[in-house]
Amino acid sequence: MTTQVPSESSTERYQNVQKSEDFQRLRHKLRSFVFPTTVAFFAWYLLYVLLSAYARGFMSAKIVGNINVALIFGLLQFASTFLIAWYYSRYSSRELDPIADSIRNKMEEGAE
Repeated sequence: MTTQVPSESSTERYQNVQKSEDFQRLRHKLRSFVFPTTVAFFAWYLLYVLLSAYARGFMSAKIVGNINVALIFGLLQFASTFLIAWYYSRYSSRELDPIADSIRNKMEEGAE
């Protein structure tokens, strides 16, 4: 199996795409979702860890039967993970994919 080294023209094409307004808009939209969401999730997780370590009385408070606040917070960690994944999927389909498809179509048209 041989590996193809990209020709000078294809390298220039990728660099031109990277400098394009569409690609910059795509990067901006991706980063404007990923960075705040990541910070929010880590803050939420850190709150859970800190409360578990330093607010044991609060976290061990019984809600119903043997279900306490810590268990509820732990389950909410899973729920928030799935919620973020679901929301990203919707955001990507609505905001990112059309721009990425446009960029790909322009590149394919230029290759022919």
